[in-house]
Order: sequence, then structure tokens, then C-alpha cells
Amino acid sequence: MLRNTPAGQCARIPEQPTFEVLLIGFEETADMRVPHTTDSAAQSVHAEYPEFPIPRSCPMRVPEQYAQLRAEAPISKVTLQHGSTAWLLTRQEDIREFLVHPQVSTDRLHPGSPLQVRLPGGVPKERLVGMVGMDGPEHLARRRLVLPEFTVKRIRQMRPRVQEIVDACLASMLDAGRTADLIEAFAAPVPSMIACELLGVPYADSAFFLAKTAVILSRNATREEQEGAYAELLDYLEEVVSDKEREPSDDLIGRLIGNLRESGAYDRDLVLGMARLLLVAGHEATPNMIALGTIGLLEHPDQLAQLRADPGLVPQAVEELLRYFSISDQATFRVALSDIKIGDVTIPEGDGVIGLNASANWDSEFYENPEVLDIHRDVGRHLAFGYGPHQCIGQNLVRMNLEVVFSTLFARVPGLRLALPATELPLKNDQIVYGVHELPVTW
Repeated sequence: MLRNTPAGQCARIPEQPTFEVLLIGFEETADMRVPHTTDSAAQSVHAEYPEFPIPRSCPMRVPEQYAQLRAEAPISKVTLQHGSTAWLLTRQEDIREFLVHPQVSTDRLHPGSPLQVRLPGGVPKERLVGMVGMDGPEHLARRRLVLPEFTVKRIRQMRPRVQEIVDACLASMLDAGRTADLIEAFAAPVPSMIACELLGVPYADSAFFLAKTAVILSRNATREEQEGAYAELLDYLEEVVSDKEREPSDDLIGRLIGNLRESGAYDRDLVLGMARLLLVAGHEATPNMIALGTIGLLEHPDQLAQLRADPGLVPQAVEELLRYFSISDQATFRVALSDIKIGDVTIPEGDGVIGLNASANWDSEFYENPEVLDIHRDVGRHLAFGYGPHQCIGQNLVRMNLEVVFSTLFARVPGLRLALPATELPLKNDQIVYGVHELPVTW
């Protein structure tokens, strides 16, 4: 438990500078969008926008400033890490409205895109961003080609093998002693093995995937480092796809190649993009969610006791943990292709927009006491997997993985506990996907 604080709550920390509502320099019009500056003054006004992202200070809470933004400036402009600007949407209703607007684009290469990963030059757009960077009919057509691999039926068929992987990793951790870094021993290997087996790539290469993914998603990596890591990962996958084109295999990449060829719509870049997405998810997103979900349940022993008493609660608990932690806080970033009015604010054509998933998932207009972890909560409207046409295509796989992990972990290791107070865990504020760097546990 966190010391001297209620279950799941962090001790009060010194507040960061107030996130001001910056209206200075704007015409007093209803849409508040027309800059009232000369060219010489533009840079100084630009510098006044608050910096984003806002780091988390506690593994159990989203940044406190999100609540302030929802109340005082639900749509506001910020300066991103590399100097560009973007609009933040913080209320769930506004984010949903924006994400389904027909004039919203996911084009990663658009000049206004608030993408925070540097992409290598000289690579065709389709190969670089895959279908996640496509819009409208083009995106829908490619998504339909991939969907059969992620149906509920297909994921259900995978569950026994996922259970075997979880059992093996857990047995290995328990055999090694009575303490471990849960991430190194369990939370990272499990989804990595699943992703590698799903794609048909050697698990022996997982260290390479992990290293490149960490650089790609790092906030501290240089442009050269990020571009290099991205290019190396693409080169690796090019070889994998080439091999499977020559010799078909019974794995996701092999089946995609076969199905696309049969349909007469073979798209190599679509295959490469899907492989890259799943590798990143398996080596960053899911491990982080396993680690944070474990912390959340250990820090709420009453909730954990109810889960152990009724394993049927596991699917609902997984949904609540996804809502509560919202690790891909900035995944729903877009570009406005025309002036778009949301509420009383008009977002100008060409501007980048970030819909803050974590803020939406802690919106008190949608959830009673959102700061409370409640595994009995109805969280059907959470945005952990996004919303609209680009909602995460692999969400059924993620849910199944987490269900198997948590039901097995807490059943097999009843004495599991943190070896450090949660307040002392090293947070991944240096990464685009949130988590903790280490999770020392004992049992």
C-alpha cells in the first residue's frame, strides 16, 4: 500500500505551474481562433502556450492538470516537445465528436500532424505508416482485409496457446526465487512471445524488437536515433515478408499474404504496417498494461480479493484497468482538413489535434468518481482503444491476453506484493506509451 495515503492514492506532491487559459493575443470572437499578432510577435505568443506532454507524478493517477483543463479550458493549445503546436481535447464528448468528423485525418505525414515520433525520409508513405495513416474508403478497404485475423472467433481459438505461454513464463519466474522484476520476468516476455508467434518471427529476436521499439517511442531519443531505429525495424520486417512471400506460412503474416493474393488485392505495405503495429504493441503497450494493472490491483486489496473470490469478474476488471490507466494517452492524434467547430472553439484547417484518452476516461461527466478503481464499474464507453473508424483493430487480442494474465497471475501467486512502495517506482514519463521501467515484486 502507498504509505500514509488511502488505497491507490499518491501522496500530495508540489503542484506544477498552473495550466493557464491563454486567450491573450486572440480576437474576441466566438470561435477564438484568429491570431491577433504580427509576424514579429508570433514567436513570443507561440512560446506562451503551455508545454505538452504533462508528466505523470504517480503510477496510480493521470496528471492532475487534466481535471483543471476539463473544467477551465477543455479545448486549448499547447507547444509540443519538438516545438510545433497542437490543440488538446480533454472532454470525452468533444473527443468522440472530433474523431468521427469527416474532415479529420490520421495522415502522419501531413505538416500539421502532431505525431511525436520522427519518421525516416526516403520511404514510401504506404510502407512508412501503413493503414493507420490512411483515411476514408482507402483505410476502410484495407481494414476489412485485415479484420478476419482479429475476430472474436479467431481470438478465442488463440486462447489455449496464450494460456500455455502465460503458464510457462510464470513457472519460470517462480522457479527462479521469491523476488523478481515482474516486467523482465513476466510482463514483457508473455506478450512478446505471443506477438512473435502470432506473426511468425523468432522470439530470439525479441531483444532487437524491444530495443528498437524503446527508441522509436522515446521522448529523449535524437532524431537520428529514432529515424535509424524505425528504418532498422522496417528493414527487418521487409526480410520477414519476403521470406513468407516465397514460402507461405501458417501465421498472421503468412495468412495475410495468402488472403490478399487470393482477393487480387495484395498490398505488401499493408502487411508490413500490420506487422510493425503488432510488434510495437507486443513489446511496449501490453507489457506496460500488465505491469500497471498488477500495481493497480495490489494497491487495491479489496478489489483484488473480490476478483479472486469471483474469477468471472476478470473481463470487467480488465476494462476498468484499461480505463483507469489509459497508457496510450496521445494515440488519438489527428489533423483538421477544414475548419472544425467543437463546442465554442473552431479548430483551423491544417492544425494538429490530440484527443487525450486518459482525460476522457477520467471525465466526471461520464464516470462517477473516475479517480476510484472499481472493477464493478460499467465502462463500456472508455476510449483506451480510441474511437471511430481507427479504433484499435487488435483490441480483442489485448483484452484476451490481459484476462489470461491477471486470472493466472493472482491465482498462482496468492502472496504477490510490491517490493517497493508504488511512489518509488520509476515512471515512463520519457516514453510515449506510459508505464513503469521496473516492477520489483516478492511473494
